[in-house]
Amino acid sequence: MILRPAFALLLALSTAGIHAQNAKPQPDTAPATKSAAPQPKDASEAATSPEPQRKESTLPLKPTPAEAQASQLSARFLTRFHYQAQPLDDAMSAKIYKAYIESLDSEKVFFTQEDLAKFEPMKTQLDDAIWNQDLTAPFSVFNLYITRAVDRMNYARGLLAKGFDFSGNESFNFDRKKAAAPKNQAELDDVWRKRTMNDWLRLKLAGKTDDDIRKTLDKRYATYISRVRQLDNEDATQAFMTAYANSTDPHTDYLGPRAADAFDIAMRLSLEGIGAVLQARDDYTTIRELVPGGPAFKSGKMKAGDRIVAIGQGETGPMVDVVGWRQDDVVKLIRGKKDTTVRIEVLPADAGVDGKHDIVTLVRKKVTMEEQAAKSKVIEVKDGDVTRKIGVIDLPTFYQDFGARRNGDTNFKSATRDVSKLLTELKAQKVDGVIMDLRNNGGGSLSEATELTGLFIDTGPVVQVRDARGQIDAQGDDAPGMAWDGPMAVMVNRGSASASEIFAAAIQDYGRGIIIGEPTFGKGTVQNLVDLDRFGKAQTGEDAKYGELKMTIAEFIRINGDSTQLRGVTPDVQFPQNGDAKEFGESTYDNALPWRHIDPADYKPVADLKPIFGPLNQKHDARVATSPAWKLMLDEMAQYKKLRDKTDISLNFAARQAERKQYEAMQTDFRNRRKAIFGGDGSASDASDDSTGDDGLNANERSLKSEIKQEADAKKAKDTPLDEAAHIVSDEVAMIKADPKVAAEVLPYGGRKIDAPQTAQVPHKAVAPAAGTPTP
Repeated sequence: MILRPAFALLLALSTAGIHAQNAKPQPDTAPATKSAAPQPKDASEAATSPEPQRKESTLPLKPTPAEAQASQLSARFLTRFHYQAQPLDDAMSAKIYKAYIESLDSEKVFFTQEDLAKFEPMKTQLDDAIWNQDLTAPFSVFNLYITRAVDRMNYARGLLAKGFDFSGNESFNFDRKKAAAPKNQAELDDVWRKRTMNDWLRLKLAGKTDDDIRKTLDKRYATYISRVRQLDNEDATQAFMTAYANSTDPHTDYLGPRAADAFDIAMRLSLEGIGAVLQARDDYTTIRELVPGGPAFKSGKMKAGDRIVAIGQGETGPMVDVVGWRQDDVVKLIRGKKDTTVRIEVLPADAGVDGKHDIVTLVRKKVTMEEQAAKSKVIEVKDGDVTRKIGVIDLPTFYQDFGARRNGDTNFKSATRDVSKLLTELKAQKVDGVIMDLRNNGGGSLSEATELTGLFIDTGPVVQVRDARGQIDAQGDDAPGMAWDGPMAVMVNRGSASASEIFAAAIQDYGRGIIIGEPTFGKGTVQNLVDLDRFGKAQTGEDAKYGELKMTIAEFIRINGDSTQLRGVTPDVQFPQNGDAKEFGESTYDNALPWRHIDPADYKPVADLKPIFGPLNQKHDARVATSPAWKLMLDEMAQYKKLRDKTDISLNFAARQAERKQYEAMQTDFRNRRKAIFGGDGSASDASDDSTGDDGLNANERSLKSEIKQEADAKKAKDTPLDEAAHIVSDEVAMIKADPKVAAEVLPYGGRKIDAPQTAQVPHKAVAPAAGTPTP
């Protein structure tokens, strides 16, 4: 599942300083963001560099013929082949208009009611714009969005000279989603005065001088202006067509050429480049980290923090200055075909802006993004005098290199293949049980979900797929044998969606394992990737880039006949919910498909775990009732919810200072409790936690070194829910070993040994049609 950040949210909330937003690091590639607002650049500790030659767009932006054709081509697919095909008429136009305006200005900080009155005629014209391949109207809205964003930042910069009086009783409403748009320019100015005032107050509370505050904020706002001015016609098309796609259902998306490339990389976990994770910092694209084994890593000539100044192709191609460029434009020059040469001019991390540049020549190779691949570890659980080993496999996504598989590559990248290998390794370590950790796994390949389930059952259906005609197709595992036949659990949370829900539901329906955690997202639909380039070329004969359409074509339903749509998967052992189901999940979409029930598939449970759920829950409840770590987690969650529910904040210095002291005291208490429970320095389990209080900076303005350290600390921190899940599986193991009758009921197939083939089990289903790839 691809989450869609609001277009203005990235700009507006980061500027307000309420929510820290990192520029997403990317491995040799541009971000697959659907946000038209620019990715904020991370501030570096170096002095400000001279004004670069920026690669900026020229207003007004105008759609290319290929973009207009892509919009019409998308409409033809959506109105004919979507799971719930709807006509593109005036009614749909009104939905698109609403979604488009909300995506650009969800916080009501750019457009006034006067602007919206001028836009009003578009409500019934956007369908005509698409059918007639004339995107002038939606582009006019996007052009005004850019103009207003620049104007608002310049207005904020102009307020910095005088400073602010913080002795009054004003408050700042930082969550304006439900607010009305400002009536006119005067009301808009007042909104931005308070936003800028809050930015200043945060830095003032952190102890910054007025001069430092002016310098920091002026640089922040200027950076946003430069990023907004780099938005181009592809961003405008992406914004508008995403609004159309999302108006059909929450998970249908239009992917422009840049977004399509990034999505493909994310699915196959590989690319052809230099193996460097890049991130925007000030005017530079900066190396955040090097991928072990990649060309940049092997060269020994590049390191984290190095800033990319220029790029040249081949041994002799001209060097192109890329300072001030968009990150995705920079990575477009870095990426290229395997075994080709690229020259990169870098300003070393430890050099000032006037330091000596180095030129590094690298040969591009295929680089695998192992950080997003399945990983394993072993947790040792002590139960009296007995110590049990519980293997944990962390699977971030259901990935597969569809292209390599289609081309006959026997070593194509696959989540199922990787998990199979990890299970073999865990068996060699003699683990007693296994946990599949699918927390925050938003899905991926449908075939990977069915084939991964096959590692834990012998054979049988895994999921039912219902198409637009109402026909049902049961898909499942037909490869005999199991890669793991011992006790297992699946750990889920609200961020577990789609393919994760298929896997968890099948394991639950078969009685194969315990589902532990929070109720899942509730996404029960299947999408197909439609290559618009292919159809566009057939239509026009041109090789233009049209992008892709990720279109809902079917609904997946559990083998027990229940849909996971809206309701998700309910765990057998439930943990406290960390999020708010009213704000996150399928049920929050007003155009989500309904829940349905159909006849069950022809399957037989392989075991019956129900008799042990009661004892397992009792042991869990008793354990967490006296667990200091669990109590700390609950207290931190309660505090998080309290802060999340807050929508406004005082602009009075004394009041904010009192709040800050109260917050710092609470964080100090949390830190001391962590230290007493876990030892060490009491580092938080959440990398975003700031135990010393708000420093007034956005996350992307802190040093790269501190950001990397913070993430490393988070990875090392104790995972209290996972530890408790390991105890639950250990309890199951103890019950199985203590009572043969329980073992016969709980172990799959009555405990009979059903070996997998000698070679590691690999995906075996036919590849998806060339027209697209199913992604639940």
